[in-house]
This record gives sequence, C-alpha cells and structure tokens, in this order.
Amino acid sequence: MWKWRSLLLGLMVSVVTNSAWAESGAVRGRQIYERCQGCHSIDRDRAGPRHRGLFGRRAGTVPGFAYSDAMRRSGIIWTAATLDRFLAAPTKAVPGTSMGFDGVKDPRERADLIAYLIGATEPR
Repeated sequence: MWKWRSLLLGLMVSVVTNSAWAESGAVRGRQIYERCQGCHSIDRDRAGPRHRGLFGRRAGTVPGFAYSDAMRRSGIIWTAATLDRFLAAPTKAVPGTSMGFDGVKDPRERADLIAYLIGATEPR
C-alpha cells in the first residue's frame, strides 16, 4: 500500500510542480506551514531542526541539532513520499521521535505543505 501511495504522491508532486495548480497548492502550503513555525523555521533551528535543504537530506543530520536516537537511526532520506508518510503520523513513522506532533491528517494539506516546502527549502 505504501508503495502505491508513494508512487501516487510522487506523481502528484511532479504534476503539481509543473502547473499553475502548484502555485495555489504552495500558497496553501505556506499557510499550513505557519502551524509548524512554533517549532520549526526554514533557516534556523528551534525546538525542531531547520528545514533549509530538507529534500535529499538524511534524517537526523542537521549539524548541531540534538535529534532523538530514533530519528538519527531512522535511515530516512527526505523525499516527498517519506515526508508525506512522516507528516501523516510522526510517532508511527519513527517510533521514539521527539516530535510530539500528532501529524497532518488531511492528505491534501500534506500535499500542499510538501509543495510549499519543495520550493521554500531549496539550498541557497
């Protein structure tokens, strides 16, 4: 099931990033990201690590950030699919994570958030 879901999400993100719909999704995603800013920022660490350079990065590797052992050992490489799975249920995706957030339950909200993060977190 996860493989199909990941494939569909990857396809959706691919289509989304090449259309006008992507812009509206990213706009909604930016609004959704405001909920994350109590703990996260694009460019600086807070209670959670910064998100700049997120995609393609191995989980638990932002220099200087104190990750849980579970996150460091997770082996996750952040992609649209792995982020979708994690954001749906962080403590199920990485048991023992210190991220105490219940997750973004709505698949469209997750897709919009990911669309925003793809553009907003590109390395400088």
